Amino acid sequence: MTPRGTRTGEDAEDLDVEEVLALVNDSNGTHLPDPAARGEKDSTPTPRKPDTRHRATPWPEARDIAERAARSATRAARRDPVSVPLDAALGLTLATPLDALTDLPSFDTSAMDGWAVAGPAPWDVRDEGVLAGHVGQAPLTDGEAVRIATGARIPADTTAVLRSEHGRTDDKGRLHATRGVVPGQDIRPRGQECRTGDQLLPVGTLVTPAVLGLAAAAGYDTVTAVPRARAEVLVLGDELLTEGLPHDGLVRDALGPMLPPWLRALGAEVTAVRRVRDDADALHRAMTTSDADVVITTGGTAAGPVDHVHPTLRRIGAELLVDGVKVRPGHPMLLARITETQHLVGLPGNPLAAVSGLLTLAEPLLRTLAARPAPEPYTLPLRDAVHGHPHDTRLVPVVLRGDEAVPLHYNGPAMLRGIAAADALAVVPPGGARSGQEAELLDLPWASAGIGVCFT
Repeated sequence: MTPRGTRTGEDAEDLDVEEVLALVNDSNGTHLPDPAARGEKDSTPTPRKPDTRHRATPWPEARDIAERAARSATRAARRDPVSVPLDAALGLTLATPLDALTDLPSFDTSAMDGWAVAGPAPWDVRDEGVLAGHVGQAPLTDGEAVRIATGARIPADTTAVLRSEHGRTDDKGRLHATRGVVPGQDIRPRGQECRTGDQLLPVGTLVTPAVLGLAAAAGYDTVTAVPRARAEVLVLGDELLTEGLPHDGLVRDALGPMLPPWLRALGAEVTAVRRVRDDADALHRAMTTSDADVVITTGGTAAGPVDHVHPTLRRIGAELLVDGVKVRPGHPMLLARITETQHLVGLPGNPLAAVSGLLTLAEPLLRTLAARPAPEPYTLPLRDAVHGHPHDTRLVPVVLRGDEAVPLHYNGPAMLRGIAAADALAVVPPGGARSGQEAELLDLPWASAGIGVCFT
């Protein structure tokens, strides 16, 4: 089953290696605004610019910027395709076509348990049968039959396979058919599925469990694929507990356990999860020592006394591509280019706001780095009306029931109860949506079939 709204391998037939490894123009990002214009404190005071106002990026534009940033990074990195064993290839994207290495099947095989028969009935049955994986028997002669198992090699000169339930033997041990026998019935002829050299799947195909099965059947031990982007998670905050109940102003860290498997589902290789205290120098060390393609931070993206993400990005000379998005929850999210090949996605600290940041900025960034096919937008009517923000897009957890999306409660920025039960997020335009109104949906990885269910 193909995940809802995803381009299939058939749709990807027009792609070639250059398109999959998309080398396109850099995105037009903006440099970080002056800290004084944002009301932030910096170690070096800067005169306030009275006419400078921060403007958040519209939600669709923010996603486009993330895609363009990934294409620019792909161009700069010039990462070569990698040869990957089948057991490690799930979720990767094919960088070369999957061509048949042999005919499939590679010999005539029985499609059913029964008898291989030659000529018209009745047939004399040989004593020894033919099993799958065993060397085939001598050719049959007219009036002769042999017991055969599904998948076994058909003896030469066989007319058809008679299913077990369609044959009977008389008192002399001869085999008779209880219904008509058509030449070639229940025989899978050599090359029925493909011939050597046929293209089975094109460049750009996502490696799903079914793709692994096809590759193995066609004789592959490895596939050539686009390498995974490496992601590192920096969990920021002195108030976070890693075990036990919240107490004394401390809260449990929800993002540390949630983000790594989610990032893997988006196609990344998570190289590390580091916890960083609320200290500017500690954050600076963490950012500058990471060799990941994408650094993910949690919290610290606003302008509070311990929000060190913006000042640290200025300190290391990063280029801010997105500084706030017109979306609720999660509007303080950001995307920065640290180097030509390294980016940082700053997620808000509230859990549902962080999910919003994942799907707004991290998903298009990581998907494009992995050369995964982009999901086609799809909509469903909302069963219930949804309140909206006056000016911003709103992302609301929903469950899918038949041909409707049902909005869930517990959808505040700090809440995970709604998203934990959700199949998707509904994209609600500014001003809200009425009951029955069509809404764009963003599938969650575990709610779509195929690759999304694998988090390891």
